[in-house]
Amino acid sequence: MSESKKTLVIGASENPERYSYIAVKKLKKYGHSVIAMSRKFGMIDDTSIITEFPKDAQVDTVTLYINPELQKQYINDILSLHPKRLIFNPGTENEEFYTLAKANGIEPLEACTLVLLSTGQY
Repeated sequence: MSESKKTLVIGASENPERYSYIAVKKLKKYGHSVIAMSRKFGMIDDTSIITEFPKDAQVDTVTLYINPELQKQYINDILSLHPKRLIFNPGTENEEFYTLAKANGIEPLEACTLVLLSTGQY
């Protein structure tokens, strides 16, 4: 297993059928610490879903499960965290944010967090 990469999951859901729910569980299963964030409080097993952006968090990766319109309110906050990478999961692709991330030294990826984990590329 690779090193632990603290990950901020934006758009986390308590719904077991949502990919963000599966991602939180799988990230933890693979030994990564997770900050789950959404518009609604909740729990995914022992992980609390927070509703306030964690402005001082030290994260390696931010993975998005919200559409480009909802992303707008978090762009500056995400850039200020200086994560190593930003994952745009399917349906979250955002060319403008992708370009901004790159310009700020953040590796943008159009990829699926679940696939990256299961293929050992996370």
